[in-house]
Amino acid sequence: MGQTTTRSDDDSNPSTERTADGADPSTKRTADDADPPRPPAPGGLPLLGNVYELASDALGFYERRAATHGGVVRYDVFGTESYLVTDPEAIRRILVDDHDRYEKGAMPRDQLGGLLGDGLFLAEGDDWREQRTAIRSAFFREQVAEYGDPMVDHARRAAASWDDGDVVDVHAAATDYAFDVLAESLLGSDVERERETVRAAAESVTERFDTRRLTSFLPAWVPTPTNRRYRRRLAALRSTIRDLVAERRAAGAPANPGEADDLLGTLVAAADLGAMDDDRLVDNAVTFLFAGHETSALGLTYTLYCLADRPAFQRRVRREVAALDGDPAPADLRECPALTAAVDEALRLYPPVHSFFREPTEPVTLGGHRVPAGVVLTLSPWAVHRDDRWWDDPTTYRPERWLRDGAAGAVHGDDAPGPAVGERPEYAYFPFGGGPRHCIGMRFARQELRLATATVLRRLRLEPVTTDLSVRASANTRPAGPVRVRVRDRPAEADDGPAAARSPVGGE
Repeated sequence: MGQTTTRSDDDSNPSTERTADGADPSTKRTADDADPPRPPAPGGLPLLGNVYELASDALGFYERRAATHGGVVRYDVFGTESYLVTDPEAIRRILVDDHDRYEKGAMPRDQLGGLLGDGLFLAEGDDWREQRTAIRSAFFREQVAEYGDPMVDHARRAAASWDDGDVVDVHAAATDYAFDVLAESLLGSDVERERETVRAAAESVTERFDTRRLTSFLPAWVPTPTNRRYRRRLAALRSTIRDLVAERRAAGAPANPGEADDLLGTLVAAADLGAMDDDRLVDNAVTFLFAGHETSALGLTYTLYCLADRPAFQRRVRREVAALDGDPAPADLRECPALTAAVDEALRLYPPVHSFFREPTEPVTLGGHRVPAGVVLTLSPWAVHRDDRWWDDPTTYRPERWLRDGAAGAVHGDDAPGPAVGERPEYAYFPFGGGPRHCIGMRFARQELRLATATVLRRLRLEPVTTDLSVRASANTRPAGPVRVRVRDRPAEADDGPAAARSPVGGE
């Protein structure tokens, strides 16, 4: 089963009760804090634990457990003890305040090690710090702004390829777009000729981590047909990247990472200076291939889908970007609060990364509960972003919640993607993680999503065709089927007035 934008009527939320000082009781310290209780352990099957519930609807499982049992609750996968964490204060402690007491841990490495190796995503300690230092110049603000031209150019080409009345699968189109941007901006145009290798590997990654399949909870070395295909296609991808690295070196790599024009050049220069070996170079290239185009494609898909279903707000964004002097540039984005709100709200309602994982390296107390060392902690943006303790009408797309009145009209705190306007904890919104290990590509992704959306809406109006979006948990939060919109040549504003009455995702 997939997830839609509407929560079932019988989903209760007893954890919304507050103490006299307004605090959530799940986060309060108690008199016997020296020996706090273990988190509640919802029932499951012997040996299997909660595997069947996760396989049938992992995202719904997270929502129901959080609503019924509070901010820290236990679940089990084949006997492996895990804890779902949806208390924003506990999440902040894990990611920020006490981050040095946590690591990615064995579970992500067991699941993703064959894909991402020892790259930045899974590295720990000094190895992680050295890799991040070597790579970060590719994501400095000034360098990210340089990527603005290809982001706009490829969006312009995509919009030009659609005729008035065409029905477009925006997920397929967004995936092609994000790959094109990544090829030119981060890995160089040479990767374009290997599109089919990357596409096949991405397909196998999605299949391998689709939680609707019970086999997705098994290690990758188990010789299922899915796992064999996954390993074969991943090996082909890694071989392709090694060939690209060799070609880059033969053409003359820059002397230091800061002089590189793209991420591949940064990685090659860092390896040549001894900051990482070639295996880690390839690991990081694979990491950014998937993190860079899969998650961006999903974010753009959900933004365009949501705006198609909110014609009045779509019109507001279109008016905003139409007032620009030509197609948008990164510097223009600060003048587009409605555009920024549209993207941030889509990332709230449909976070491309539905879960982050950590393991405590020592016993800790979270949300008033005792948590032993070495257990898997699942930090779920999906569940937190849809929690009515922090969000009014949480399953409705309401970009207005991000805007407030300023001296010159509506404003949005650009480059500070949360919290939204209102009183709520900071980590009630964390689509890019947080703390020292937040997504290094956050600035790149947010710029890409806003520039692409603005470029499309300067030319076209979007009408919904898919009206009941269902999503599923795989490596990311993926649509369960095509996401279709109808494109119309941009009309005079009076022409799309009647369409504003229709809003199946939410009222105006």
